[in-house]
Amino acid sequence: MKEDEREQKMSQDGRVSRRAVLTGAAGAVGASVLGLKTRTASGQDRGADANPGPPASEVGTRSSFEQPKRAPGGLVSRTPLQDLHGAITPADLHFERHHSGVPRIDPRSYRLLVHGLVERPTVFSLNDLKRFPAVSRICFLECSGNLGRQGGEKTRPQELCGLTSQSEWTGVMLSTLFREVGARPDAKWFLAEGQDAAVMTRSIPIEKAFDDAMIAYAQNGEPLRPEQGYPVRLLLPGFEGNSNVKWLRRLDLATQPFMTREETSRYTDPLADGTARQFSFVMDARSVITSPSYPQSVEPGWMEIRGIAWSGRGKIQRVEVSTDGGKTWSRAVLQGPVLPKAHTRFGLMWKWNGAPAVIMSKAVDETGYAQPDWAMLQSVRGRRTRYHQNPITGWKVGADGQVLFAIERVS
Repeated sequence: MKEDEREQKMSQDGRVSRRAVLTGAAGAVGASVLGLKTRTASGQDRGADANPGPPASEVGTRSSFEQPKRAPGGLVSRTPLQDLHGAITPADLHFERHHSGVPRIDPRSYRLLVHGLVERPTVFSLNDLKRFPAVSRICFLECSGNLGRQGGEKTRPQELCGLTSQSEWTGVMLSTLFREVGARPDAKWFLAEGQDAAVMTRSIPIEKAFDDAMIAYAQNGEPLRPEQGYPVRLLLPGFEGNSNVKWLRRLDLATQPFMTREETSRYTDPLADGTARQFSFVMDARSVITSPSYPQSVEPGWMEIRGIAWSGRGKIQRVEVSTDGGKTWSRAVLQGPVLPKAHTRFGLMWKWNGAPAVIMSKAVDETGYAQPDWAMLQSVRGRRTRYHQNPITGWKVGADGQVLFAIERVS
């Protein structure tokens, strides 16, 4: 009698066959290890932890295990840089800054007036703007006061410089609108005015309009969020955030700057010699290590030091990282794509030996501008300036693996 027939007969006689034992044992072990149920009531295999979950929905949500949040405070809300990956900031985590709350604007009644030194003063509706050829670009936005909140050693990247974020913006080139209305040759500046209660206004050089300025109505594939200027905002890649006027309602072309409240009493840099830097639009090169950072703890061995670098002057050329408090520097690897006026991810593999260390980063852009340390920055700007502070910063790694912010500011 063949062995298969013998085992089948033994099974029919009520005795367990060797194959049944082996198969059953393997199945039991597999079910135990993988947490599987062998059979459902309907006769189908299903995991012990299987959960069919809800059906398809109209709007997706994050996993309940992932809860990144902005850090709100007054009229600002900071992006959780330490919790993000890649170059694009989710729209709901983009930093928020406004001067008098977020207005509610009906897109059906929205209007943009373009007038002043133009041949054809024109009022555009939102639909009018969308009829022009659409363009998209990826770039960062940064508040010019993006270093105003430090909590000592227990400062996260979010508090250190969380007033910068990056999106893909879609809209119409401002140069297209200015050609449509016939901007006159003697127009050298234009005023951008918002529809918020503060009536935010800034004077912008006309050259920016014919360079890369945009009228944006979409962000990361969807209409702008209200706190980002819905339904329309001005986008000036590389320029300080306040000049990228949100809830845009008026553009006025003129021969000279308008000297508005926001560019006289604010957004000027008092210098040590008693003068002030005005119309300092461009955001200088800067970098920040996002991991490891407070409140992380690390263990001896290999890890990747990660962070972001950016410059309003153009592309990031290189990022250097120090693991000994600035005594020596190593070149980090830039994660592509490396785009102009955009956040660029960088990384450097580091084997920590368990001894106390200070890790730092500095960025150099394609113009050759290098991110300064605090002493160098304040020797040029003085100590009263509140804007455009882009010093080299770092993190202390203790012998216990705890990571804390390394305070370097010159008092």
